[in-house]
Amino acid sequence: MWQPSCSHDAMKARAECYAQIRAFFMARDVLEVETPLLSQAGATDPLLASISAGVRKKQYLQTSPEFPMKRLLASGSGPIYQICKCFREAEVGARHNPEFTMLEWYRPGLSLQQLMQEISDLVEAVCGRSGYEILTYRQAFTDFLGVDPFNARLETLQELAFDKAHFETSSDNPMDRDAYLDLLLSVCVEPQLGKTVPCFLTDYPASQASLAKTALDEQGQLVAKRAELYIDGIEIANAYDELTDANEQRKRFYHDNRVRQKLDLDVVAVDENLLSALANFPDCSGVALGLDRLLMISIGASDIGNVVCFVNEHA
Repeated sequence: MWQPSCSHDAMKARAECYAQIRAFFMARDVLEVETPLLSQAGATDPLLASISAGVRKKQYLQTSPEFPMKRLLASGSGPIYQICKCFREAEVGARHNPEFTMLEWYRPGLSLQQLMQEISDLVEAVCGRSGYEILTYRQAFTDFLGVDPFNARLETLQELAFDKAHFETSSDNPMDRDAYLDLLLSVCVEPQLGKTVPCFLTDYPASQASLAKTALDEQGQLVAKRAELYIDGIEIANAYDELTDANEQRKRFYHDNRVRQKLDLDVVAVDENLLSALANFPDCSGVALGLDRLLMISIGASDIGNVVCFVNEHA
């Protein structure tokens, strides 16, 4: 048990990956930055479980460096990126580890479409996967499940969850539309994405916007301006056309905490520093990319333990 979970070749592949990423961004004049791992505010998203730390006062290990990086952007930093450790409690499996490595970058002045091209360029530079296709959230559900996720009744989603994902609804575990959509996406849709070329899934339901802007799609449906990249059925990156409206962001944080209360989860302190910074935040697109998963794709690994020196159970 004292030995590393990955091979020496995998360690070398990680070092080469970091060098390629730094060369990629240096050529594009994107500044590497470093921000704190600990904060008094955490992620309010009910789907994210922050790891708390500290004795005298409660602090959280970051689930992402997003909030402090956005404060840098608001201060006039220009385009920035960061390679750092992130932490999410109870995420353990072939593609999850409570401690993992994130590559996150922000591009003032770039549209989400332009950022998607840059993500594709980086993926090609690191692991040789070139090109990409774009599939909307609606089209993915229509193609793989035969249902429109925006118009389907809750009962229809419950039936699909039972038929396709073998998930039985329980009165002890009530789930709303988004929870069923997320279940169906992860079990039935995601494994089909990015099988031939990398695939960006776009135009998520507005209720899943998180820190992204919303807009009307071609059907007049309000959608989140976000794009998730999938390769070989694995989610690699999550990109946003970043929200700049502090009032709207505050409403979303408060809504998240109300949902957390209903689910008997701890209420998480809202990041007031971020909300203040949004007054000076530039029009910007940004992305968080899981480097451990990208390394898995690059070397053909099937388990995150094959690319991490010591996975959680070995630490």
